[in-house]
Amino acid sequence: MNTKRRSLVSMISSCKSTSTLRYMIEWWSDDNLDQVNLYKCKISRNCKIDAFVYIEEGVEIGDECKIRPFVFIPTGVKIGNRVFIGPGVIFTNDKYPKVKGDWELKRTIVEDDVSIGAGAVILPGVRIGKGAIIGAGAVVTKDVPPNAVVVGNPARVIKWRDELGI
Repeated sequence: MNTKRRSLVSMISSCKSTSTLRYMIEWWSDDNLDQVNLYKCKISRNCKIDAFVYIEEGVEIGDECKIRPFVFIPTGVKIGNRVFIGPGVIFTNDKYPKVKGDWELKRTIVEDDVSIGAGAVILPGVRIGKGAIIGAGAVVTKDVPPNAVVVGNPARVIKWRDELGI
């Protein structure tokens, strides 16, 4: 069994609903082999999305983004162009999650040319400004200004991108 067919069989066997299955088959028949988009999100051109990335419905990802393994991006997140998201980054969309009952979707915006280091956690409802750099392991609890370099828990500005010469 060739690799393409084996991948299709694997995707179909893991599918839980007929609507998702129909979408998967449409994706497969279009020979769109750059990424697997199973959750009705929007992924723009020239993106590199590694294995074990979970992207929920309604997420928007801009052009030329690179998303490394083990990243979770829930509904309500919008990612700009040329954004790097390191391995193990977690976005959240609910400030007070619970098993049952109503919840409030908090939207998160990542502007263009942002880099997010491995293992960072992005709490709901924040805006990460254009050109910002989020250090590995940072916990982003509030908006990050454009071109800021932030680290720590909670993330705080330690310098500005132009100070790094990049």
